Amino acid sequence: MGDPYILMLVALAILAVVDLVVGVSNDAVNFLNSAIGSKAISVRNIMIIASLGVFFGAITSSGMMEVARKGIFNPNMFMFQDIMFIFMAVMITDILLLDIFNSLGMPTSTTVSIVFELLGAAVAISLLKISANDSQSMDAIWEYINHETAIKIISGILLSVVVAFSVGAIVQFVSRLIYSFNFEKRATYINALFGGFAITAITYFIIIKGMKGTPFYKDIKFLIEGNTLSIIAGSFVIWSLISQVLIQIFKINILKLIIGVGTFSLAMAFSGNDLVNFVGVPIAAWNSYQAWEVSGVAADAFSMGVLAKKVPSNIWLLLIAGGIMVVTLWTSSKAQNVIKTGIDLSRQGEGHEKFQPNPLSRVVVRFAMTINKGISYIVPQKTLAFVDAKFQKPVIELPKDKTYELPAFDLVRAAVNLIVAGILISIATSMKLPLSTTYVTFMVAMGTSLADRAWGRESAVYRVAGVINVIGGWFLTAITAFLAAAIVAYLISFDMLMIPVLLAVVALLIGRNTLIHKRKKKEVKKQVYIERSELITINGVIEESADHISEVAARVNKLYTNVVDDLAKHDLNKLRKTDKHVGKLNDEIDDLKDGVFYFIKSLDETSVQASRFYIMVLGYLQDVAQSISYISRASYKHVNNNHKNLKKPQLKDLKEIDNELTVLLNKVSDVFANRTFDDLDAVLTQKQALLNDVSTSIENQVARIRTDETSPKNTTLYFSVLLETKDLIAALMSLLQTYEEFHLSTKEVK
Repeated sequence: MGDPYILMLVALAILAVVDLVVGVSNDAVNFLNSAIGSKAISVRNIMIIASLGVFFGAITSSGMMEVARKGIFNPNMFMFQDIMFIFMAVMITDILLLDIFNSLGMPTSTTVSIVFELLGAAVAISLLKISANDSQSMDAIWEYINHETAIKIISGILLSVVVAFSVGAIVQFVSRLIYSFNFEKRATYINALFGGFAITAITYFIIIKGMKGTPFYKDIKFLIEGNTLSIIAGSFVIWSLISQVLIQIFKINILKLIIGVGTFSLAMAFSGNDLVNFVGVPIAAWNSYQAWEVSGVAADAFSMGVLAKKVPSNIWLLLIAGGIMVVTLWTSSKAQNVIKTGIDLSRQGEGHEKFQPNPLSRVVVRFAMTINKGISYIVPQKTLAFVDAKFQKPVIELPKDKTYELPAFDLVRAAVNLIVAGILISIATSMKLPLSTTYVTFMVAMGTSLADRAWGRESAVYRVAGVINVIGGWFLTAITAFLAAAIVAYLISFDMLMIPVLLAVVALLIGRNTLIHKRKKKEVKKQVYIERSELITINGVIEESADHISEVAARVNKLYTNVVDDLAKHDLNKLRKTDKHVGKLNDEIDDLKDGVFYFIKSLDETSVQASRFYIMVLGYLQDVAQSISYISRASYKHVNNNHKNLKKPQLKDLKEIDNELTVLLNKVSDVFANRTFDDLDAVLTQKQALLNDVSTSIENQVARIRTDETSPKNTTLYFSVLLETKDLIAALMSLLQTYEEFHLSTKEVK
């Protein structure tokens, strides 16, 4: 009787390890963003500090484990079998959800996912039990679900979004008024007082409050309780004096110290608060199994009221979990992807924007601009001028080849991010509320970014769109987690054989997502970003543009052939895939055009004239990409609307043009890949023959219309493809002529 449940425990243990890996990959953004974004400390040292914080936090998390056992549902209403079904459903769903978000590079909340998964699975099992009991109505659901605690947890999580954003913005605004951007020039006593306040807040709320969840707290309880004000005041004085000594005598930058301590404490808070999200359910399942095993009662008859009691957590299990988290922290590339999203949305400067504007982000930005204008009418001009002076960023003179060394934001903002997030999380942890560390840290970072004027007119609409996308993803997490866990719980309760099937699905999907992530990572490595760190000479412009032309020619060649072949087969699925690849090509060329500003700024003084050539090259590349895009879209639309196939003579003409175009594009790609620019003239002489063939095909179709053509839709598509092909060839030839002229002129100069 016990064998299936032992196997389920083994599966839960494995799932716990996997969940730790995917969970930390998502949540590393919470405590690494500020330190990495500010470049206050080397990445290696940041990782060491964070690792130590995670280990200490693992010990303090035992008090939070009660949430998994009794926070969401009333365990005395469920039998042992029901509880195991709920826990299996939760872990399977959690891993899938988190891995999907990690692969997308989107920070989501592990707390929200676990809470709504517990809720969804518990509701599903409760409804099954109620439907099997004729004496119970649907109102009995509230006897199964601990709705008061669940509502408290959910409302606390949602409230944290508003509180974190508001508090982060206010504290950053005040801090900037005190420090401005020239914090090095502030009086040492200001730095010392700031250090005293920051480190006091961190040490009290993270370390002392964090101790409440550990078995060691009873030994020091008499020293802490009832002495809160004395401890805070004494700590402030002591840490302020220590800060003054460190600044005055040892010449230590106190903000870097705060960032180091803050990273440690936030990692500790994360581990203490979020470890329950990854291992709380398997540990609760183990406790349930231990209680049931000695009872001698059937699994479907043993009430799990024992889970309502306080059960001490195994410190060794927590430390093992902490170790797995640390290893993941050092090795996960998905964690780096999520961290990049958080830093990009909060960075001070301009640059490549990951998210595209949406109608809501445009409305929000316009509304904010209107409010800003209203404030400027109300507040006296002297006050506005004083505030504006504090927010003037200093001009940092760096060689162009060192611009990549600039941090995403300064030390003041990084310190505020860590202080505010650490305090809010630790307060919630001390109250045993599973606050979302992702929500808090992300919204604090967004609040400080807004207050610090990091979202200027050039970037605000993109950053707001990013924030909306991330927050929308959080709500999607909650809804998806609830529904998915409920469905999985129902399937498991229907037949336990569904468990190995679902585990196989989990393994397959994670494997697939990992392969997709690796492929995307390779594609990113191949891309050439325009926000460059090296100076660009004329030779650099030639190399840069040659690579782009060679790549575009090869891809357009393949895409055009795919469209013609798929159109001949009337294959809708392949046309859809081709259209996606065409869209990707257009997006990449648009990114290159968006980066022209940074490209021109990176040119050395002797190469500025090359900017006109580079802009023209990108313009022609865009024309080529738009032509293949129109051809692909028209073909897909034709087949998608179930219109007639093109006739054999039409397909024969298109294939002949495709073959000739393939030869031409292969030569273009080879010329630019091998840098044999003297062969450009030979390539240009082939264009007229190809253009003549396209014109002949158009004339042939006109003749067919006059005799036997009966399909106006076919004619429309055929003419569209031919005319766009003509435009594609013309844009390509203009590009080659421009390049040949530029190549000859640079040879003359040399």
